[in-house]
Amino acid sequence: MRLCGFIVLTLAVLATARPKAGPNQKCKSGPVDLIFLIDSSRSVRPHEFETMRKFMIDILATLDIGLNATRVGVVQYSSQVRSEFSLKTHSKLDAMVKGINEIIPLAQGTMTGLAIKYVMNAAFIAEEGDRPKVPNVVVIVTDGRPQDRVAEVAAEAREKGIEIYAVGVARADMTSLRAMASPPFEDHVFLVESFDLIHQFGLQFQDKLCGMDLCLESDHGCEHICESSPGSYHCLCLPGYTLNDDGKTCAAIDLCTEGKHDCEQICVSSPGSFTCDCNKGYKLNDDKKTCSTIDLCAEGKHDCEQICVSAPGVFTCDCNEGYTLNEDKKTCTPIDLCAEGKHDCEQICISAPGVFTCDCNKGFKLNKDKKTCTNMDLCNTVEHGCEHQCVSTPGSYYCICPEGQLLQDDGKSCGTCKSANIDLVLLIDGSKSVRPQNFELVKKFVNQVVDSLDVSAHGTRVGLVQYSSRVRTEFPLNMYHTADEIKAAVMKVEYMEKGTMTGLALKHMVENSFSEAEGARPASRNIPRIGLVFTDGRSQDDITEFGKKAKEAGITMYAVGVGKAVEDELREIASEPVEKHFYYTTDFTAISTIAENLKLNVCPEESQGEIEVKDPCACESLVEFQQATMSSLEQLTQKLAGMTARLEQLENQLLSRK
Repeated sequence: MRLCGFIVLTLAVLATARPKAGPNQKCKSGPVDLIFLIDSSRSVRPHEFETMRKFMIDILATLDIGLNATRVGVVQYSSQVRSEFSLKTHSKLDAMVKGINEIIPLAQGTMTGLAIKYVMNAAFIAEEGDRPKVPNVVVIVTDGRPQDRVAEVAAEAREKGIEIYAVGVARADMTSLRAMASPPFEDHVFLVESFDLIHQFGLQFQDKLCGMDLCLESDHGCEHICESSPGSYHCLCLPGYTLNDDGKTCAAIDLCTEGKHDCEQICVSSPGSFTCDCNKGYKLNDDKKTCSTIDLCAEGKHDCEQICVSAPGVFTCDCNEGYTLNEDKKTCTPIDLCAEGKHDCEQICISAPGVFTCDCNKGFKLNKDKKTCTNMDLCNTVEHGCEHQCVSTPGSYYCICPEGQLLQDDGKSCGTCKSANIDLVLLIDGSKSVRPQNFELVKKFVNQVVDSLDVSAHGTRVGLVQYSSRVRTEFPLNMYHTADEIKAAVMKVEYMEKGTMTGLALKHMVENSFSEAEGARPASRNIPRIGLVFTDGRSQDDITEFGKKAKEAGITMYAVGVGKAVEDELREIASEPVEKHFYYTTDFTAISTIAENLKLNVCPEESQGEIEVKDPCACESLVEFQQATMSSLEQLTQKLAGMTARLEQLENQLLSRK
């Protein structure tokens, strides 16, 4: 039931509770300070609010208005509260009527608790006309459930002596009405559902202010309004209604049903009047009668990413050629034939919306069929510069040295330089593209590198960091002091998966991994600091800043890439000369070969770091000394034998001349 129904019946009740307003029939009650607290939320339609105005004006017409008699104030509320006029504003009926007719509804929510608090703290105060020792009465008119808490603030108002009448319509919540009203509830709670309740409210309210009349004393049977006159009464109907032949009941005047309207599409009837509306997908024109199609696409009222297809009041989205509509029916995704496997490329598929082209891995070239690839043997096609031997890998090559010699820093020449002491931090890519089986190969790669180092507390120290979408230190430089401990810890590392944040990993290495707190030796000791980055794909963040900062901090950077690793990024990470610090292969199975030839250390004569001093009397040292001595003696014996043979040859030559 809408508020209109409530106003109809409420007016009927209040009409039965008073004689017709006239100059000689004013309600002669004692002094009362009365506040009407009216709900003007958006659910109250304009014609319903007009009926509410009449409801208040009709009550005022029965009251003995004056500064020394009945004072009246009006407060309306929705999501906010606004005082239309206070208890002291008007002392005459005409001024009050004018003020009520000028009320503009707020048309928002239903904050009843906020309104009661306002009346208690801002309306019933001396500054606003409240009189001491004069009853304070508030009539709350609402058509909905409160959107805030009312019980506590209503209880506080009642404790301050305010008598509260709670009047509601069908949508009003009886529990909320009882929480607001003063006891007894049967005299102060009124819900438009029962004639008896309406009658009781009329009796109670009229008894409080005016006393009895014939409308109350007889069973008048008026449906809407009972209007008293001395010794008699008659029934009236509210605006928009007509009195039936029985003289008591009322019938709504339905202009829509009677065809007395000029709406193009929909006629919405209210008693005695109508408004026009439109079907879904159309909007009412300025003449308030005709309708126009709503073209949401043309008005830009859509959220289609690419194509908007309009229909009256609605739209659908579509995509350009080469794109497919997502499940949200708004955005579009390129049709990736590569990702869907709808291609015949042998190695690399490069996708564009709805189409693709083929390419080859580094070290391969695309054949004329534009699909298959042929391996390029770089050892036979480039000037590799290997001193001893060049070994080709798919898309790359590396140099190896004969047994007993080590590959030098230039990656090409061979020598006998032995490892020095370093602080080494390895950054390994744990993103989901690596895959679990390849991650195990990465761990073996790390352990191959460790095997080539002289690991000890005073020698080479090793730390390990894994990264994906985040960074995790697996162990710092100062945790393990033997190669076996490090290798065991490496094999226990768990695969992280997710993204590839290489820039974040470089930042972590610069700011944390090479700190003294994590085992890096002071820079004053001149122990070389070496960082090795192992990755299989393009970084999802910027590497430039901390790649540069790492080298500025004196860290020698090596970059090892596999598969889809981007060469430009690897070169940007690697220290100068890049060729000595950059390695790449297309296949994880080839990284073990890189580990065998990766030279991370500098020669002892170039290092100013601490050298582990061994006890000359230790068994290991004695064995090494014995082996070195025997080797020297063998070499000396070979030289003496050579000299003896040479002397015999010279002696024979002299004898032959004689």
